[in-house]
Amino acid sequence: MDIGELAVKLHRENQGKLAVTSKVPLSSRHDLSLAYTPGVAEPCKRIKDNKELSFELTCRGNMIAVVSDGTRVLGLGDIGPEAAMPVMEGKGVLFKVFGDVDAIPICLDTKDPDKIIETVKLLQPTFAGINLEDFASPKCYDIEDSLKEQMDIPVFHDDQHGTAIAAVSALMGALRFVKKELETAKIVVNGAGAAGTAIGRLLVNAGAKNVFMVDVHGALYKGMAGLNRIQTELAKVTNLTKLEGKLEEVAKYADALIGVSAPGAFTKEIIGNMNADAIVLAMANPIPEISYEDAKAAGAKVAGTGRSDAPNQVNNVTVFPGVFRGAIDVRARQINEEMKIAAMHAIAGLIPDEELREDYVVPDAFDPRVAPAVAAAVAKAAMETGVARIKVDPEEIRRKTEERIKRNR
Repeated sequence: MDIGELAVKLHRENQGKLAVTSKVPLSSRHDLSLAYTPGVAEPCKRIKDNKELSFELTCRGNMIAVVSDGTRVLGLGDIGPEAAMPVMEGKGVLFKVFGDVDAIPICLDTKDPDKIIETVKLLQPTFAGINLEDFASPKCYDIEDSLKEQMDIPVFHDDQHGTAIAAVSALMGALRFVKKELETAKIVVNGAGAAGTAIGRLLVNAGAKNVFMVDVHGALYKGMAGLNRIQTELAKVTNLTKLEGKLEEVAKYADALIGVSAPGAFTKEIIGNMNADAIVLAMANPIPEISYEDAKAAGAKVAGTGRSDAPNQVNNVTVFPGVFRGAIDVRARQINEEMKIAAMHAIAGLIPDEELREDYVVPDAFDPRVAPAVAAAVAKAAMETGVARIKVDPEEIRRKTEERIKRNR
């Protein structure tokens, strides 16, 4: 039986992957009076007087929503909200296992950005954060930006920022291994959709000064026609020499090539024309731009993909559980750029220089150090930038996250 059939079997036998369980006993009248009436009236009254207590006295304090409209699901495209549910449900499992964050899948039966924004905004009293998932580009930018402006809890589009943090942290490890600097390396990002533009923005914000964005029309440059607003802004701070041409030309003498585009987009010739000690991160899902084996055979010193069956897996699961864990532990009002950069450095810094290898430049998804390190770093950045509601020792967050993960595995 292949992996697809096995997955259907698992989903059918368990009727999905998530369930609601009680945190409190309910075996006596006394238990009932505490969990429900009459006792429940007291926390209700206290929250009425101070809404912030909803983070302490209800499940809200450890609960986020995983929201999608099903318009850009994995590599499957616009398959609709019902068909998106297994992915959103799976995301909930990952949040719980890797970060002990309770996550509720919510698939919306509309493609209208205004309706999506209004609906998600109305969910605020129930959740400590919103994870946007699998929304088509470019409307995903408007949805996230609008919700961030209107909501007082973190809103995080994982396809953009989770992918960017995972990719750049892997790149940083690879650059350390080949002894090149982020600031001076020529970095080419192939794919200028949600994930690609987020990678480009994070690279620039992290200090990279020689970044080139490429889409199906070629290299993006300042003044280029046909770009969306995010691409337009990114074109102003990348490709400073206004290089034009397709990927084959732009990638010549590159130090790193990152793909969030399409299967087979990277050829042996493209990689062969890169600089010595080239880094290739081919992240198209589920079939990468080039396989790990072919990238190595073409001359890449370090290669990575999004797949779990090859070394250097670049996986969002190293990112989003820890990011939300840290954000909600300090009751952050948002996830800002400083928090993303802190997460990136936390992941990249887990592998010391002496342990780096060409097949080990990024921590494994099951490395128990990852989520605690990310949570602590994100919480610290939130407090330092003034978006945290409460102050908590980051090392205490690290320790408690380690304990939470042990309980869930």
